[in-house]
Amino acid sequence: MIIDTHVHPTDLVDEAWRHTGTPFTGERTLAMMDGPFPINGKPRRVDVSCIMPPPGNTQWREGNRTGREGIRDYQAYVTSLVQAYPDRFVGNFIYNPRFGPENGAAELAFHVKEHGYKMMKLHANMHSYRPDRALDWLRPALRVCDELGVIVLLHTGDGPYSIPTQFYPIIREFPDVTFIIGHFGIQTGGVYCFEAFWMIQDTPNVIGESGWLLQSRIVEFAKEMKKSDLVFGTDSPPNEPWMWARELEVLCHEPPQGLALSEDDLEGYLGNNMAKLLGLAPTPPPKDVAEAEAYLRGEVVQASAANTHADAYSGYTPSAWAEAAAAR
Repeated sequence: MIIDTHVHPTDLVDEAWRHTGTPFTGERTLAMMDGPFPINGKPRRVDVSCIMPPPGNTQWREGNRTGREGIRDYQAYVTSLVQAYPDRFVGNFIYNPRFGPENGAAELAFHVKEHGYKMMKLHANMHSYRPDRALDWLRPALRVCDELGVIVLLHTGDGPYSIPTQFYPIIREFPDVTFIIGHFGIQTGGVYCFEAFWMIQDTPNVIGESGWLLQSRIVEFAKEMKKSDLVFGTDSPPNEPWMWARELEVLCHEPPQGLALSEDDLEGYLGNNMAKLLGLAPTPPPKDVAEAEAYLRGEVVQASAANTHADAYSGYTPSAWAEAAAAR
């Protein structure tokens, strides 16, 4: 199973970044996810994407509503996609405390309980606050994450407010919440990947996202990190997902460029680590090209690592298999 932890479909071009072209809609996102992408010589797709609005569209702008209504407005398109494609999309709630910390916490709980959202993202740079000082702004939402088991994705990699260690106070205050260091500390303004690496090594509730991380550093860090401490993310669009999957695939190459990693371990990085966090059933990689091609056609589904029943290859569609796995 391949899961992309970081995708921004939209029906409105990001009003801060102003990416060119037409909006990158959910349907364009699905077409991108379907690839196929060659991984170790087998055609693959991104099975599930964790989706959130473009961060620039979560700012208040002249004419927008405020408070809980404004928050629900900027999450509305993502919610519509989660409802329309529940087997392909997982909702990620972007928390902007400037709409009111208590408002944001209440809307987070609403989206988790009513629409099945499983993640929350903090983008301190876009929303202009210091995460190590604005703790009273963050605590209401983090209490919801703690209570409801919501995973927190942190935008990191640029100053002044998204340097990884600035999140240490809130990370330490909520040790039962899983925090993902988005971009592994790399983005537009800096390369804080070593800072992120030591946070992951020293802090049990912190893991890293592979997107934007330099390929040679992936090999260096994966050699030392627990195999469960890295997940796949692309920050698409504008990034193209196979490029980042390829950087993880290199781990299966021989040293010094790779680690001679097994395909089962690679599947952990590509999706199974995230599947466990999201409560989804992990799956093994396809055993050969024929199985991979049959899966893409919807003819067979890879057996769950937790399932040994004879019906594992009974011809379910991917959607039907997700429903069957959930029922178990």
